[in-house]
Amino acid sequence: MKRWGLLCAGILLFAGLASAQVAPKVEVFGGYSYLYTSVGGGFRGTNFNLGGTGSFAYNLNNWFGVVGDFGVYHTSNLVAMHTNALAITYMGGPKFAYRADKTTLFVQTLFGGARFSASGNSVNSFAMALGGGADVNLGEHFAVRAIQAEYLLTRFNFGFNPRSQNSARISTGIVIKF
Repeated sequence: MKRWGLLCAGILLFAGLASAQVAPKVEVFGGYSYLYTSVGGGFRGTNFNLGGTGSFAYNLNNWFGVVGDFGVYHTSNLVAMHTNALAITYMGGPKFAYRADKTTLFVQTLFGGARFSASGNSVNSFAMALGGGADVNLGEHFAVRAIQAEYLLTRFNFGFNPRSQNSARISTGIVIKF
């Protein structure tokens, strides 16, 4: 009888856990993105205030998915030279999520590349982003990404600084879930 009671209690416990919010198969995010990047070589960092980012996440289960991310960032004041510059990131990787009724918290690690263009010159680099965020669910198919904050590492060789650039990326926007 004791075993039967423990079995029933275990089934009820796992049924309660299984009733947690089910992950959508696909999530599409789009919104504003701010990038602060260190150029290095003794120069001060640069604010890329005009930016946008988008991502596509395919969820394999309730807590694990795969993300593809693309971002474009612009500044008209590159390192006190008053030069227009454009940075583009394209990365992908795993995403881990905790889903509650009203919010979804996530962390992700993305790997890929970046492109930097200024004064008619362009250079490509390795890029990696580590971070996470919080989505506020508005219903079954929509959410607001309240914040997505990430550390962004790039390895551009600008000639004067072949070291890494340590940057911060902050995003907010709308999530559509399918």
